[in-house]
Amino acid sequence: EPAPCACGKCGSERLHKLGEVVSKTLECEPRRWKIIEHVREKFSCRDCEAITEAPAPSHPIPRGFAGPNLLAMVLVNKFLLHQPLNRQSKTYAREGVEIDVSTLADRIGACVVALDPIIEAIRIHIMSAERIHADDTTVPVLAKLKTVTGRIWTYVRDDRPFGGTDPPAALFYYSRNRAGEHPQSHLAGYVGLMQADAFDGYNQLYKAQRKPAPILEAACWSHGRRKFFDLAKSGEAPIASEAVRRIDILFEIERTINGKTPEQRLAARRDKSRPIVADLEIWMRQQRTLLSSGNDTAKAINYLLNRWAAFTRFLDDGRICLSNNAAERALRGVAVGRRNWTFAGSDAGGNRAAAVYTLI
Repeated sequence: EPAPCACGKCGSERLHKLGEVVSKTLECEPRRWKIIEHVREKFSCRDCEAITEAPAPSHPIPRGFAGPNLLAMVLVNKFLLHQPLNRQSKTYAREGVEIDVSTLADRIGACVVALDPIIEAIRIHIMSAERIHADDTTVPVLAKLKTVTGRIWTYVRDDRPFGGTDPPAALFYYSRNRAGEHPQSHLAGYVGLMQADAFDGYNQLYKAQRKPAPILEAACWSHGRRKFFDLAKSGEAPIASEAVRRIDILFEIERTINGKTPEQRLAARRDKSRPIVADLEIWMRQQRTLLSSGNDTAKAINYLLNRWAAFTRFLDDGRICLSNNAAERALRGVAVGRRNWTFAGSDAGGNRAAAVYTLI
């Protein structure tokens, strides 16, 4: 603000500066659209009449008009902020720039092609991990006169729980259905530990005859606990409530060792968790004899006992997590997004979504 020239009380111009007072206001400038022109001079040779000009600037889309910042904004708005392309098109039109929905869709496809080397680098990074998380979720896909239920699969690398320094990342794939051939194809060359929910489509990966070697399964205690928790909520399932209490002790131990080295985690688990797991197994087998085979609590007990080797593998390996929550978190954005854009327009649209989710 301009300084006063005279005293506001007596009118004198003999002013002496004492200091200054700063007032702050948070403001937002509206988004600006602009055309960037690259001028390249052309020259003709006086001797051979050949025409010479500077090379054209690099562009994400060959002969494309949209700049990289605009393309990145469209991708982030759709797959991170969950804004469908038709809503984006209307927003841009209100700002004076008309871009058809079909044009935006074409640009997303072109971006996926341009970004494929980065996506492939992420795939290699994840598939070289000692341990991965796997999960999938539904995604409606437009078909003739209806939608069909497709799938988005994710494979997550997150070494932070056992103090790993490699950056975490998530890889996504799309498929038209939930056939087991899809994860078998995605993980064709992977050898290591995999944390996943109980799904028949993964079973071929765990078999001893698998080439190059079987994947080691680590089951999710969150899923095992959830079956008991849902029963305990009614207040009329004392066995389920006791199972939840015992499993919660395991999670409390895990919180104290999260981020420590595999050796430290393993030592703590052998000292604290192993006795609790051993008692839990004995207790569950005793309780199962008191229940009918069709009882819901008995089914929850069988879910754990039938996969006991996979559930207890964490006691012998400090790298393994107690739950598969890393993969569940990776799919959260897909679950929120499909409530906004409602469906993928085609199989190609599903593949594009999986590719961009991998980046985002």
